[in-house]
Amino acid sequence: MTAAPRSFVLDLFGDYLRYTGQEVRLGHMTELLGVFGIAPAAVRMTLSRLRRENWFTTRRVGRETVYRLSDEMITLLEQGRRRIFEAPPQTWDRTWTMVIYSLAESDRGGRDELRRALAWHGFGQMATSTWLAPGDRRAEIEAATSELLGGELTARIDVFICAARDHDHDRELAARCWNLPSLAGEYQEFLDANADLAAHPERLGGAQALVARTELISTYRQFPFRDPHLPIGLCPSNWPGHRAWELFTRTHAALGPAARAYVAAVVQAEICEPPPVD
Repeated sequence: MTAAPRSFVLDLFGDYLRYTGQEVRLGHMTELLGVFGIAPAAVRMTLSRLRRENWFTTRRVGRETVYRLSDEMITLLEQGRRRIFEAPPQTWDRTWTMVIYSLAESDRGGRDELRRALAWHGFGQMATSTWLAPGDRRAEIEAATSELLGGELTARIDVFICAARDHDHDRELAARCWNLPSLAGEYQEFLDANADLAAHPERLGGAQALVARTELISTYRQFPFRDPHLPIGLCPSNWPGHRAWELFTRTHAALGPAARAYVAAVVQAEICEPPPVD
């Protein structure tokens, strides 16, 4: 696997460690990350850097450091889990949420941060400073942008509910805001790459199950940044995104018991199964 160590830390906490009391000893994290080929020195450096970025608070137990998720990271992981696991919408009332923003030309960092937030919440770029998402997403995007505006970002952001003239116009807007052919190709690559794993997940146990499950979610969780979860009526025919979601959720669940058992044995604590996403 080629993901960065911080990505593995995110996945381990997102799927396992936050369900054991939201903390882990350095020695246990070193053992878990070791199955991904990450050296102890890299583990210590990564965790230290993430602590400085407020991912964790720390405490000492004897001579060992214990890393505990910050409240902000718990919220972020829960938001990410909902976005990754939520089922594609089956119906749609043909409304769109439109965001129009205005920033100083010199504020490139703020613009990039705002665009990342919009993409994460399912918005696509229609024009330079105009973004669209299907459905009523005012509450979630206003909450997300208010957090940005409460920091260093200085911008004017307007949020509207609107409708296109007809269904053909809706499909045209979707094609303008998202590169659906490219996304379809990536979904098909995901389906092809994981077909054997999905067919026989029971063959893996222990560390192998943990590695395969982590690789699966590490790959799949990139899609919510590019896929707006379009309603079926807006998707091209035979859209592979829905099949990819079904393969991902089914295989992730099938590998869960073996992967959780391995992590529980390492950290010497019971791991609860996460509640289903509504």
